[in-house]
Amino acid sequence: MLKPALLALGLALGLAGCAGQTWETRYDQLDRAQTATWRVASVEVAVPETLTTSEENSYTPDFDIVWHGEPAGDRRAQAAAIAREGIQKGAAGLHGKTRVRIVATLSQFHAITPKVRERLQNAGVHNIQYTVQVFDARSGAALTEPQTIKAEFPALVGKAGDEADAKGLTQRVQIVNQIAAVTQNWLGNGADPRGSFTRLGR
Repeated sequence: MLKPALLALGLALGLAGCAGQTWETRYDQLDRAQTATWRVASVEVAVPETLTTSEENSYTPDFDIVWHGEPAGDRRAQAAAIAREGIQKGAAGLHGKTRVRIVATLSQFHAITPKVRERLQNAGVHNIQYTVQVFDARSGAALTEPQTIKAEFPALVGKAGDEADAKGLTQRVQIVNQIAAVTQNWLGNGADPRGSFTRLGR
């Protein structure tokens, strides 16, 4: 059995390429005067087949979709469902007359693995990125330009993760809530979650 010091050294070396990396939540907020006239008719989330995915349970799996927060299954479909739920939740406050479609395309959905969740402290990042655009639901006309949204945030690991799970704040719930907060503010409402942080991650 590895001694704690050797194990810690191994983990540090395994994550060395990500040490001190800066992560962020970033996007350009839309004009509230415009978004106030909208009502969401549908939310569509695409996951390109070109995105890589794996069930690998390592510290730094190098794949576009890494998701272990639900039972094994179609990870692309699960990631799309989470993003769709978050966007719908964040856009629920729009009550205007113009019906719109929000169309998003995932480019990264890299959550933490069980190994990171169980064995590390003060490390781990949920790396969520997608492009999004709004269309008039009736005419199909584009109402916004495509925009890249980065919704990265620190993962809860170890004891903090256990406490969150006990409260029902699973990784899935946390990611839905993050995307919802980002969407709400992107549409000109709610608190601004934009900012950056430095942490060991992918």
